[in-house]
Amino acid sequence: MKTIQRTLVLILLIIFLFPATGQAEGNAEEDASLQDEMINEQIDHLGIDELKGYWTSIVDDYGGFLPESQKGSLIDFIKGEKEFSFKAWFTGLLHFAFQELMMNGKLLGTLILLTIFSMFLQSLQNAFEGGNVSKVAYGIVFMVLIIIALNSFHVAIDYTYEAITTMVNFIIALIPLLLALIAASGGLISAAFFHPVIIFLMNTSGILIKNVVLPLLFLSTLLSIVSTLSTHYKVTQLAQLLRTWSIGLLGAFMTIFLGVISVQGTTAAVSDGVSIRTAKFVTGNFVPVIGRMFTDATDTVISASVLLKNTVGIAGVAIILLIAAFPAIKILMIAFIYKLAAALLQPLGGGPVIECLDTISKSIIYVFAALAIVSFMFFLSITIIVAAGNITMMVR
Repeated sequence: MKTIQRTLVLILLIIFLFPATGQAEGNAEEDASLQDEMINEQIDHLGIDELKGYWTSIVDDYGGFLPESQKGSLIDFIKGEKEFSFKAWFTGLLHFAFQELMMNGKLLGTLILLTIFSMFLQSLQNAFEGGNVSKVAYGIVFMVLIIIALNSFHVAIDYTYEAITTMVNFIIALIPLLLALIAASGGLISAAFFHPVIIFLMNTSGILIKNVVLPLLFLSTLLSIVSTLSTHYKVTQLAQLLRTWSIGLLGAFMTIFLGVISVQGTTAAVSDGVSIRTAKFVTGNFVPVIGRMFTDATDTVISASVLLKNTVGIAGVAIILLIAAFPAIKILMIAFIYKLAAALLQPLGGGPVIECLDTISKSIIYVFAALAIVSFMFFLSITIIVAAGNITMMVR
């Protein structure tokens, strides 16, 4: 009798539990498919043609250093059909760095030959007790070396300015998409705050880099090279002051930039979350019949928008890093060539030539530092915007 009772209880449990489980699974699958459909519709209506143009430009310019798995369209990565492989990109960057090093081998050879020739002329000048011919020849060779060095520094500045301009334009193209998705997920206050602030700070950063930081670095380099021409008249302290001011201004601007975005952005995100939570409670509890259905549908839309926002944000961060990485490697390779030339030729004798090579190397490193600071600032700005949208979701 007890066995029959247990069997009946087990059958009743199966009858009551399995349909509910199947219904829950069916609802979960239906919600997931509806969410995917909404994500695809949002991608179609967002208008990401400009972002695809930046991605296509990167793949066209540097795709030869990448495996086939990283050459898909931007839509494939956003939809999750392809995944970013940091290992593949790191390997591609190493290949690119090696190629840049090989391409700069001609510059290294030119620097070595000119330096050896100038040292030979300096030895002749000392042997013949300051002959005028050797002095003139040494001066000409030294001036040629200075022209080559300044040209390399100007190339590094061009790489930096081009990369920063591209990043600013990309951020300005990306921000409306992120803010539209944040607004769709309920972050109206966040979207209203971020849009004017980001546009203003991005344009200000471009003006600061173009008109203040890079000219100060160039003037500092010029003064440092001039100081190597004379043993009596030195302006190295002024050059160091200008160099310190340029990087200090950039660091101060980055601090203000990130402080405003993070503090005010977090406050706006919390306000959005509280507003959405209040609206959901009122709608779900005080609107008869359709109130709960409306809040459930709203949850689906918000979840799809948040997922798409996070994916677009990750793609934006990846593109920002790639826009900065390749020019940064070019700049580093130029600095390395000058440092290597100075290190190899120093045993032949010191003097103004070796000092000039070392000065150019250090100055180019400062240009690289400026590019790295700006790239880090843009990287964190996208991260903070995406995180602000997630804070809204958490509070909700």
